[in-house]
Amino acid sequence: MVRAGKDAVRHPLFARFYARLSVSAEPMVGPLRDELLAGLSGRVIEIGAGNGLNFAHYPRTVAEVVAIEPERSLRKLALEAALRADVPVDVVPGAAEALPVKSEAFDAAVVSLVLCSVRDVERALREIRRVLRPGGELRFFEHGGGGGRVMRTTRRALDHTVWPLLFGGCHVSRDPVGAIGAAAFEIEAVKELSLPPRGPRLPSSHHVLGRARRSGPDEDIADQAVSA
Repeated sequence: MVRAGKDAVRHPLFARFYARLSVSAEPMVGPLRDELLAGLSGRVIEIGAGNGLNFAHYPRTVAEVVAIEPERSLRKLALEAALRADVPVDVVPGAAEALPVKSEAFDAAVVSLVLCSVRDVERALREIRRVLRPGGELRFFEHGGGGGRVMRTTRRALDHTVWPLLFGGCHVSRDPVGAIGAAAFEIEAVKELSLPPRGPRLPSSHHVLGRARRSGPDEDIADQAVSA
């Protein structure tokens, strides 16, 4: 079900491009989606669901997926994908920085190629922490980081010029693993990979796939800020 709400993001041209690109890349990315979501159970929130390609990979042990997608064109495609999924999926408009759900309502959260494009990574991760129950999991599949000095310099230059404009607000110089750790998540596993696995390395080639856990009270974040 798509609930009423004001669109938080509007990138119709990029949305069409992304929808076609992601489908064509699915033979390569699909197995990584299986790895990302393996073993999940209970209630799951997926932030930035895009066109819903993750939905077909959720194990049947998942009782419900609440899928947040701010872009209208992608949300319509996600709704179609939700109807084909083997688990119940509720597609909802909303932004990562202000999730429209109750606190501590989910057993797990999923971000898949999302942290590169949110406006405020720190705030988005605070929201994810808020909606996870204590001990809940964060599964992530993101790009950013990696490479030598020249590549890092190139990424920063692209982020300050054309890349976000061309690719729907995406940034290639962000460090998703560092940001997740700084948001008081306990990193449990990280796998680094390059996509595509062969050929020249692009600014967006370096990816990380892993899991983290919400541990400790929310005050941990405030304590970290004070001691920093």
